[in-house]
Amino acid sequence: MLDLEQLALGEPRYDMTREEIQAIYDLPITTLVYLAQSVHRRYYAADEIQMSTLLSIKTGGCKENCGYCPQSAHHATNVASHGLLPVADIVSAAKEAKDNGSSRFCMGAAWRNPPKKGPQFDQVLEAVREVRKLGLEVCTTLGMLDEDQAHQLADAGVHAYNHNLDTSPEYYGDIISTRVYQDRLDTLQNVRKAGMTVCCGGIVGMGETKEDRVGLLHQLHHLAPHPESVPVNLLVKVEGTPLADKEEIDIFEMVRTIATACIIMPTSRVRLSAGRTQMSDEAQAMCFMAGASSIFTGDKLLTTPNPGEDRDRALLKRLGLKPVEAGATGHHHAHSASDAGVSSQAVH
Repeated sequence: MLDLEQLALGEPRYDMTREEIQAIYDLPITTLVYLAQSVHRRYYAADEIQMSTLLSIKTGGCKENCGYCPQSAHHATNVASHGLLPVADIVSAAKEAKDNGSSRFCMGAAWRNPPKKGPQFDQVLEAVREVRKLGLEVCTTLGMLDEDQAHQLADAGVHAYNHNLDTSPEYYGDIISTRVYQDRLDTLQNVRKAGMTVCCGGIVGMGETKEDRVGLLHQLHHLAPHPESVPVNLLVKVEGTPLADKEEIDIFEMVRTIATACIIMPTSRVRLSAGRTQMSDEAQAMCFMAGASSIFTGDKLLTTPNPGEDRDRALLKRLGLKPVEAGATGHHHAHSASDAGVSSQAVH
């Protein structure tokens, strides 16, 4: 039995069972979205969306065989590979991102894990230091990290490290076979030890069941502390990848995943990430109502299409929403219990 009034208080827990999370996920959508929005407002401003920009600083040729990824060397896609971008090019892109309203700048490199020694990792560290000087939140996603690499990134000024769990432990082997689930958990542990915040979420629409989506949320919920940032991606199907022919998922499953994430990880910023070009403006608005408070802007997300700056600005204007300013966290203290507005209702 769920105590919605207790859930609406937004007190972080780390002990929910899969059955409890499933019960939240299965709530009537009106109740679920209302509850998620109530929890969201305890920690974040209701009218702010964090604008993030993701740049691929090294594209293609990855040794992993992730079934969704066009950058895998195992798949025949039309992605043009390029080596590590010069630091000046990265900084230029970061300046442009800031000018366009982004407060967070993410750098992604298609590596299984970054080179241990040599000029490439040093180049990444230099890029981090230079982008940090612009006053932007710096996020990197470079594959698996050992403890030493994690500490070097933290010392250079990386605020957040992205490393997604992708799906449930049970379905993971159907998507990736070049590494195991524990490899991902180990990297997240190294990120935490180094003092960086964790950006960790997953992808829906990969042929997984509802139970797999709940299983992913259960895994994220049991990370202590919860990831500060939880990206929820809708699969972007790319010709040449094993998942290119997967059936379209009902968009309300995306909404339910976002809303449930918001409720079970109340202090986390839930990010509406890849796949927005496949979503209507109304669907995106419903995701914001369900507690998503961040989007990635620009024409591309690494190598896949994204709506672009102009369309995003127009959408936020229509919805009366505004970007989080660079240097601001967007995080604020919880309101009083009565402000949540969720009645004392128990749902079996």
